[in-house]
Amino acid sequence: MGVLSGLKIIEMGAIGPVPFAGMLLSDMGAEVIRIDRTVPSGLGLPREPKYNITARGRRSIAVDMKTEAGRALLLDLIGKADALIEGFRPGVMERLGVGPDEALALNPRLVFGRMTGLGQTGPKARDVGHDLNYLGLAGALSTIGPKDGPPSVPLNLVADLGGGALYLVVGVLGALLEAKTSGKGQVVDCAMVDGVSSLVATYHGDVAAGRWVSERESNIVDGGAPFYRTYRTRDGRYVSVAAIEAKFFRELCEGMGIDPADLKEQYDRDGWPDMRARFEEVFASKTAAEWDEALKDRDACFGQVLTLEEAQAHPHMKARDAFVEVDGVPQPAPAPRFSRTPSEVRGSAPVDGADTDGILDDWGFDKSAQDALWTSGALGARK
Repeated sequence: MGVLSGLKIIEMGAIGPVPFAGMLLSDMGAEVIRIDRTVPSGLGLPREPKYNITARGRRSIAVDMKTEAGRALLLDLIGKADALIEGFRPGVMERLGVGPDEALALNPRLVFGRMTGLGQTGPKARDVGHDLNYLGLAGALSTIGPKDGPPSVPLNLVADLGGGALYLVVGVLGALLEAKTSGKGQVVDCAMVDGVSSLVATYHGDVAAGRWVSERESNIVDGGAPFYRTYRTRDGRYVSVAAIEAKFFRELCEGMGIDPADLKEQYDRDGWPDMRARFEEVFASKTAAEWDEALKDRDACFGQVLTLEEAQAHPHMKARDAFVEVDGVPQPAPAPRFSRTPSEVRGSAPVDGADTDGILDDWGFDKSAQDALWTSGALGARK
């Protein structure tokens, strides 16, 4: 009985941010059904369902949206839903005859969440792309990476998941709250370029104030400051330091055996090259585990850089039950945590279309209606 228990959400099968958003909504208790294709789309990277973690916790119905019966079925489902989330390029849902106009005419309380890289409007709205392209257009990619090399690729965490999925969930939940008062749904236009721009709001402020240096590794939080970066240790591992505040910087230096008085003032950029060289030399003198032991009782903003497997096994993560096992696959537990209505993982990802009959039963389609849908070809070949 999660915080979203009772909500019925339709997720149009997609890749990237939409499945991640669907996972979050499902973990928090919403009933999320995924509308998949009757034949594979060829998009994304193929995975065995139990390893497709972001698709966990919902059921799948396969619908051929090119058939009139398939479109009518989706509209019937929309009429019973609280929200719909989709990640097609602008105009696709409209061409299928299930766009916002049709959906809201049928169900005026529906929240129609639209996830794209570039938004529903603008000269590039219909361009194809992925996370990295949107990260570049929003200006964020130019800030990440070494000074003497190309921008680094931060997985697909920033645009797909941070600026995309999380903003989609916030927007849909906000619109659902408003609909409780107004009785009216609306369209949520969530674009990754908008979300990423929002994420870097602080640095736009720094640019306007003249405090941001455009060259990478020249600012405090982009790896330019010696006290906010990673260092290689004697055993070839890495540790992270993030001692921005003076009191934490002092603790870090003392734990490293360095007298802060022997260094230039912490925020004096002219002294950063020498400070970095000194830190590199000192951190290279011990293993990562030895540094962990040396600094464990200090407020030094220090930590080891762990692999994904090591993160699962770390005592702190284990104490918090930060990972769960589903069908033998370790994976992150639902986040955030609720004191009274805890979230839960409700099973692995389904095979496309595996739950068609069950969904039709639960959403009010009688046996004759189901038989008609199978006969029409709207549901593909009967499994």
